[in-house]
Amino acid sequence: MIPAIFGLSGPHLTADERAFFREADPAGYILFGRNCVDPEQLRALTDDLRSIHGRDRLLVSIDQEGGRVARLRPPHWAGYPAGQVFEKLYDIAPASAIEAARANATAMALELSAMGITVDYHPPLDLRVPGAHDVIGDRAFGSDPMQVAALGRAVLEGLAAGGVAGCIKHMPGHGRTDVDTHKALPTVTASAAELEDDLAPFRTLNHALIGMTGHLVFTAWDAENPATLSATVIRDVIRGQIGFDGLLLTDDIDMEALGGTIPERAARAHAAGCDIILNCWAKMDDMTGICDVLPAMSDATAARLDRALAGTRVAPSIAPEAATLLAKRDALLALAGTAA
Repeated sequence: MIPAIFGLSGPHLTADERAFFREADPAGYILFGRNCVDPEQLRALTDDLRSIHGRDRLLVSIDQEGGRVARLRPPHWAGYPAGQVFEKLYDIAPASAIEAARANATAMALELSAMGITVDYHPPLDLRVPGAHDVIGDRAFGSDPMQVAALGRAVLEGLAAGGVAGCIKHMPGHGRTDVDTHKALPTVTASAAELEDDLAPFRTLNHALIGMTGHLVFTAWDAENPATLSATVIRDVIRGQIGFDGLLLTDDIDMEALGGTIPERAARAHAAGCDIILNCWAKMDDMTGICDVLPAMSDATAARLDRALAGTRVAPSIAPEAATLLAKRDALLALAGTAA
């Protein structure tokens, strides 16, 4: 198995993609809006992916946070709010906010599971930092590390209850970025002492089964390499100070924050200590190039992958309780005068 997650070009597998995936045997797949037309089509697509190697328990992933980061949207799928909505409720009723976030995540997972999706790149544990770029912005659960961890825990628990594995991101913290990493490489000059706040939510939830790196340079730890490509940050900060021992994915290596060819980026990230390379844009030359430079998946990574997927399940249809959970969420959010 190749330690990479690949994207798909459209709503159905092409003949070339099917042949390539059969030979390459990637660790999993990531879906975007271009792959999701309606529930019937999407479930057929994910069933098709599972059939390639006969794996019932397969990493089929998506970015479904809610708000502006949502690949599944109404009218075919439910609407979910951004993290800031739960923050507003937390300010007046922390326990209600936690319960609302958990109900929201469970309903989301029940929907994803029925679509054949087993991993959601959610929750972001990045702090909202005044004056920073809004690439995180309203996605964050707040500026207080304890609050972010509390709401992030509720999301992880809610997703797991619905049969989906969550993923904490973007380690070691994306909140201080001054640019969008899709477009450029940020350099964070905060001291190690200042960065303790950024690490705190990840340290609290270091038992998460899956985590994702961020493409940011932290001069306090490695002034030359972004976290995704830094053996120092991965070894000493993510695995060391944070204490994360789960499956570590890169953020999308197609982002312009990283330099070099896509295969070169993949090789560097893997050598730095990332378990799995995330490559989103379904460009066949890039995917074949990644396969050429990456070794077969290690036993340690395979064990982490198996552990991450052990609690996932694919449901035959959306459980009726999803609607009840969404109604519960909305009733709780109404306490703060917010709406999903």
